[in-house]
Parts: sequence; C-alpha cells; structure tokens
Amino acid sequence: MEMAETSSAFATGAPAGVVQSVRRSAGLLARHGEALREGILDGVPIALGYLAVSFSLGIAARKVGLDAVQGFFASLFNNALAGEYAGFAVIGAGGSLLEMAVVMLVANARYLLMSCSMAQRFSPDTPIIHRVLVGFDLTDELFGIAIARPGEVDPYYSYGAMVVALPGWAFGGMAGVIAGSVLPERVVSALSVALFGMFLAIIIPPARKSRVVAGLVLASFATSALFAWAPLLSGLSEGVRTIILTVALSALAAALFPVDEKDAGEKDTDVAGVAAARALEGDACRAA
Repeated sequence: MEMAETSSAFATGAPAGVVQSVRRSAGLLARHGEALREGILDGVPIALGYLAVSFSLGIAARKVGLDAVQGFFASLFNNALAGEYAGFAVIGAGGSLLEMAVVMLVANARYLLMSCSMAQRFSPDTPIIHRVLVGFDLTDELFGIAIARPGEVDPYYSYGAMVVALPGWAFGGMAGVIAGSVLPERVVSALSVALFGMFLAIIIPPARKSRVVAGLVLASFATSALFAWAPLLSGLSEGVRTIILTVALSALAAALFPVDEKDAGEKDTDVAGVAAARALEGDACRAA
C-alpha cells in the first residue's frame, strides 16, 4: 500500500516533500489505524451521551449570559460536568479569574489520579506530546474505555474516541445555549432541573456501595446549608464556598477513613468527585 501510493506520487511528478508526507501518512495508518478506528467506534455512544449531558450545561451557560459561540468553546475546552458548571457558577457570581482557576482545579482534581494511572499504561517511549494530548480530554468515560484495553494503550485509540466525543460535548453545549435563548422561560427552568439529576447520578451509586461516601454526602448537605445561611459564612462567594467544602470534606474523609493502596485510586476519585458534586449541587439549588 505504501509503495503503491509513493509510486503514484512519483508518476504524477509530485515534489519530494509531498512524497515524504505520503510515506509518513501511510506508515502512521499502518501502525495506528486499527487503534484509531476502534477508538472512533467506542467513542460514538459516549458522544451521544455527552450531547445530552452538555445540553443541560448549555442551559446553565445561557443563564449566566454566554452566547452560542462562547458556550461551544467553553464546552470544547472544558470537557467536564462538575468543572464546567463550577466555572459557570463563578461567572454568574461575578467571581475573579483567580477564583475560577482554583475552583476548576479543585473540581477537576480527580483527573490527576486518572492521568497518573493512564501514564503507566503507555509504552515507556511514548513522546510527551501524546501524553499531553491524551491528558487534555481524559474524561471519566474516555479513561474507562482506554484503561480497560489489554496491554499497552495506543494514544491513537484515545484520539479516535476524542474525535467523536469532544464535538458531541461541545455541540451539545452550544445547542443548550441556543435552546435557552429561544424557548419560553418556564421551559428553560424545567430543563435546568436535568442538572440536578446528573449530580444525583454522580453521588448515588458510590453512596450505595460505601457508608463512608453516604456519610460524606449527608455531611456535604449539612455543611453546604450551613455555609449558605450562617451570618459570616454566607458572605463568601459561591466559588470560595465550593473550594473550602470540597478540600475540607475530602481531606477529612481521607484522614478518618484511609483505604488500601490497591483501591486508593478508585475510592479517592469517588470521594473527591462526590464532595465537589455535593458542594456544587448545593449552590445550584440555592441559585434555582
């Protein structure tokens, strides 16, 4: 195949640079084409799910003043439910860029654990550029399908999944903003309830499996209400409240209920994700 394409390029008098480009492309497809194709196929159902989830985030983006283009790029560059909603909450509250950066870092901290785990599955000679690109869109779902593959993970498998999943999230966010602009206010308010359902989907499964996580959920409810109504604490912005609650509750749970090293990655991810989701959901409820 490579020789045929090269011969065709020579026959048509193509420049040497074009011939070399054809050779590199043919070699790349020969080495990674199968992984790329499998990633695309596995990414299609994820993209469909992302389309529905990010639609509700688009509604939230419209409520804080973003237009369709801004909603598209917000979803394109921040492919995370809790993190993106946290950013919209800071925008709506008129928070600073520094506050938004810290909130996003805390809300998305679990991806540090996923990235460390994923790095161990790459070939040792995998270039840093591939590690960075895969890390850019290492969501829960894309991490799950990649880490489940046997042997070393080919970065091009992740690229294939990202090619379809990332546009699904971005266009879903844009569609939500457009819908929020044209639909009646009562309908938009009803669609906003979908966000609460998504946060419940984050916290209920791990809470049913672990009493520690269930207790953390209840503690998050109580402390979120306390921060909203207590005279001194209620003066803090939503972003600062989210930072304090997430870090404090996650650290307290880790100190009081340490886990075995073999389960640490999964359980620490659950605790951090639940703490962030509960703090954000408390803010969302108050905003509604």
